[in-house]
Amino acid sequence: MSDQLKEIADIPRDFVKDGTQFLHRCTKPDKREFLKISQAVGVGFVVMGTIGYFVKLIHIPVNNILVGGA
Repeated sequence: MSDQLKEIADIPRDFVKDGTQFLHRCTKPDKREFLKISQAVGVGFVVMGTIGYFVKLIHIPVNNILVGGA
């Protein structure tokens, strides 16, 4: 019984230990890396917006055909 409680108590302790090791290893991105990430996110927004626009563009006429202009 004691071993089981010890194993259960070790799980959060290991999680916190791994988390602190990860945070200590992380570094703040420099300007060039930040700009590259920002550009990738911007391109992703544009691509997803374009896909959404074309889906909506196709959906409206198909919906009007199916519903019948009610």
